Amino acid sequence: MDHIKNKTDKKNLIINRISSFYLNLTQNKFILKKVYFFITFLVVSISFSYAQEKKKIIIENSDFIDMNQTEIPGAIVFTGNVRVLHNGVKINCNKAYHFKDEEYIKAFGNVQINQGDTIFLNSRYAEYDAKIELAYATGEVSMRSPESTLVTDTVYFDKKNQQAFYNSFGTIHNKENTLKSKSGRYYVDQKKYKFTTAVTVTNPKSTIKTNHLDFYENSGHAYVFGPSTITSKENVIYTENGFYDTTNDVGKLTKNSKITYDNKIIVGDDLYYDRKKNYSRGINNVKITDTVNKVIATGHFAELYRNIETKKDSMILTKKALVKTLVEKDTMFMHGKKIIVSGPKENRIIRAFNNVRFFKSDMSGKCDSLHSSTKNELTQLIGKPILWNNDNQMTGDVMHLIGNNKTEQLDSLKVLNNAFIIEKDSLSLNGYNQIKGQNLYGKFVDQKLKEIDVIKNAESIYYIYNDKNEFVGIRKSVCSRINAEMIENKIETITGFNNAESNIYPEEEFPENARKLRGFVWRGDERILTKEAIFPEEELALDEKAKSESKKKATKAEKPMEILKETLEYDKKNPKPKDTTVKPVKSEKVK
Repeated sequence: MDHIKNKTDKKNLIINRISSFYLNLTQNKFILKKVYFFITFLVVSISFSYAQEKKKIIIENSDFIDMNQTEIPGAIVFTGNVRVLHNGVKINCNKAYHFKDEEYIKAFGNVQINQGDTIFLNSRYAEYDAKIELAYATGEVSMRSPESTLVTDTVYFDKKNQQAFYNSFGTIHNKENTLKSKSGRYYVDQKKYKFTTAVTVTNPKSTIKTNHLDFYENSGHAYVFGPSTITSKENVIYTENGFYDTTNDVGKLTKNSKITYDNKIIVGDDLYYDRKKNYSRGINNVKITDTVNKVIATGHFAELYRNIETKKDSMILTKKALVKTLVEKDTMFMHGKKIIVSGPKENRIIRAFNNVRFFKSDMSGKCDSLHSSTKNELTQLIGKPILWNNDNQMTGDVMHLIGNNKTEQLDSLKVLNNAFIIEKDSLSLNGYNQIKGQNLYGKFVDQKLKEIDVIKNAESIYYIYNDKNEFVGIRKSVCSRINAEMIENKIETITGFNNAESNIYPEEEFPENARKLRGFVWRGDERILTKEAIFPEEELALDEKAKSESKKKATKAEKPMEILKETLEYDKKNPKPKDTTVKPVKSEKVK
């Protein structure tokens, strides 16, 4: 009873004291305010202390603990199954020195450092400075990230800035890629490696060599800057600023770029390459050199398709398109709004469309479209064709130029339907030698028009001179067939066959309106006299626009390419499948 009474008395005493304390507080606002501030300060202090404590190194486990200030001043030695924690970083090792005052760890033997599921470091030795959150690992270092494994001698891991870097030559394995470099830096958040010295990337399909490479391990996207080569079985790519998708074999090149195939070289301001599709595209100042077929193609837009098995390929050119072909030590220049070149050497086909123009030293012409084949050495001029052979103007509905496969020279000419040849007379003021008929057939010798035959409904007007170049008269002939012999591409003689009617008129007896055959149109002002004159005004305007774009892009090409959208959004568009496997829960005893 006394025991119970004593307890009750103590209880009542405590209640009375609390009541009295509370009464005093309510009566004294000053004291209440002081208590409030005291409690606030206490809470903040506890929180700050907790935050500070959180940044301290925690030794979670060790089989043995030793403290020898003589041998290792300022350190506690932990041995056997050592586990260290600090702000999301875990360190496992066989032995560790903990310098508590410095918040520093030295780890020995089978060292493992990891940060969540982003960084896993293995080495023989490591150090960790908790104050600056920097780890140093050396000795057979292996660093694993979600997509790659780095093997090198020494690695630094900057946790605060989420970067890992090395300067002692390293090898990285990423899916099918193997990357080697003298130095490199890994950005955890971006999943990106940055290499700046002696970089090589190899995989079963290609090899990249450069001194400046940004490699995104999740996507396999590589960005190169400075002299760089990408070599595969099919081709060699050179660029000084570009992007290459090592997974899908797609490249985008923006400075001094060149793609070399077996017999072709492509250059341009902007090049695109898709190895799987065997497709290349060039924009602005594009040049394709075909060494086998002796063809150079240029334009401000070009596409090249290749068939590896059949070795057949084709290229499409627009925007000031030009194809240059070597013909017996002379170059043929050909322009069309669109030009397609396809097929192997033995059956090379060139097709040109819309306002086609061509020029070589002794010949030029125009037509709506053109079709040329090396198999039968036939070039067809279709749609209002006109041909100038030196001073001769030839027109007709359809025109064929036929070559010789053996000599690779121009052999003959056909003008079908409404054939008309006009030659300006060199001695008279307004005189024109003319021959017309249904069809015209010409023969070339040594690249010069030697003879022509005009068949059916043939007519001619010819200015006659004697041996002293004195004017004799104007001869007009009508017959079934006319033969004309040429010397130095000029009409020398005209001979009529089959029911020929021929008259020679003095100039004063032959009126001017009768001196031109029906259908006569002299188009000398349209004649293409130089290779520069092959382009119409609208194509020259496209050229100026392309040059302006090139100047703007040239400044951008002096710094590394901006990261493409498909790189930045790769994880978003390619989410990893969720792991649905049920894993057993392990229980661990806390030591």
